[in-house]
Amino acid sequence: MDIEVLTIGTELLLGFTLDTNAQVIGQTLSAVGVRIVRRTTVDDDPRRIREALERALAQTGAVLTTGGLGPTNDDITKSVVADLLECPLEFSSAVWNQIVSRFAQFGRTPSPTNRCQAEVPRGATVLPNPRGTAPGLWMEGPPGLIILLPGVPREMAGLLRDEVVPRLKRRSGETPILSLTVRTTGIPESRLAERVAGVEEQLPPLTLAYLPSLLGVDLRVTARALPEVDARRTLERAAALLESCVGHHAYGRDQDDLAAKVLATFAQSGRTLAVAESCTGGGLGWRLTEIAGASTVFLGGVVAYHNKAKSTLLDVPPSALETHGAVSSQVAEGMAIGVKNRFDSDVGLAITGVAGPSGGSPDRPVGTVWFAVANDDGVTSQVVQLAGNRHEIRIRSSQFALHLLLDSL
Repeated sequence: MDIEVLTIGTELLLGFTLDTNAQVIGQTLSAVGVRIVRRTTVDDDPRRIREALERALAQTGAVLTTGGLGPTNDDITKSVVADLLECPLEFSSAVWNQIVSRFAQFGRTPSPTNRCQAEVPRGATVLPNPRGTAPGLWMEGPPGLIILLPGVPREMAGLLRDEVVPRLKRRSGETPILSLTVRTTGIPESRLAERVAGVEEQLPPLTLAYLPSLLGVDLRVTARALPEVDARRTLERAAALLESCVGHHAYGRDQDDLAAKVLATFAQSGRTLAVAESCTGGGLGWRLTEIAGASTVFLGGVVAYHNKAKSTLLDVPPSALETHGAVSSQVAEGMAIGVKNRFDSDVGLAITGVAGPSGGSPDRPVGTVWFAVANDDGVTSQVVQLAGNRHEIRIRSSQFALHLLLDSL
């Protein structure tokens, strides 16, 4: 089955809002064999919305839209579709009651402007939205199929998964396009390609894609035109082969998070962790506490940005700071020992570096970051040179620290 995707919103074209919905839609629909043949974005203009809808229906007979279902004046998608299909809007008491109940959960009452969200084109199937006030709509007529989803990413993704995909699967009957991703970190894309050289020849009928990001390089293998059982079996073999080539740089699959892997590994060994951060400013602690249940492993952290904080909070000797500088193995090791002692943890980790754009020197250029891990056996340190701007260096530092913790176990 072919379909077109139409994302609607002036804010998307101005660049104020990143269109993550299109990415989620592409991944979700391809997994059930629905092929997206074109993606279009238009502003909140009724004429352009209608033109995009008419073109999509003429080409494929099916279009999925996001955005323009809210209660404000620029939310006009539903009225444009109703006019296009000649299906007048009618007030739905059932939808309105759902909206009232949604507001009541937060101790609020809907405003009069919300009543327009309870208007439904005649003959449309309402797709209940338990995550928000704008329901999705499924409409079929002589021009074809139109699926309307809200633009809020969380609401859109939930409706897509729970309401749209089951209907499309029954309608299409196509062989799904399945993918499996091996997540890697701590190894450049070029070196990774060397590691897996020759593997691609062993993968047919699969394809291999390299997906670099600030966190590492994902290796995605994709199966097309295979029965689902065969595809999943083949993808599993391919992932295992890639992982054997990549070694310790592979830390998970698909949406696996490195922080979650670190916490799980610590928990399995019964160890606790504390961190001392300078250049990352609490970024590592944030990564760890994003994972539910982190408190069973992560005892806490110290953001020791200024040298005085390194001395007073972590007992780093002032002489080490004066002699070697804040970005050095001596200071990193002192921070790791200090935070381990302060929290009485099994492991202490420290990060100190030059995130830039200023502060670098010939012997410590921007991107120089020292890491140290202290445990009952002693303390070790390691320096890396990271590329990128200030934001990128800080993100890469937290990722490298997590990988270092995983390796230390």
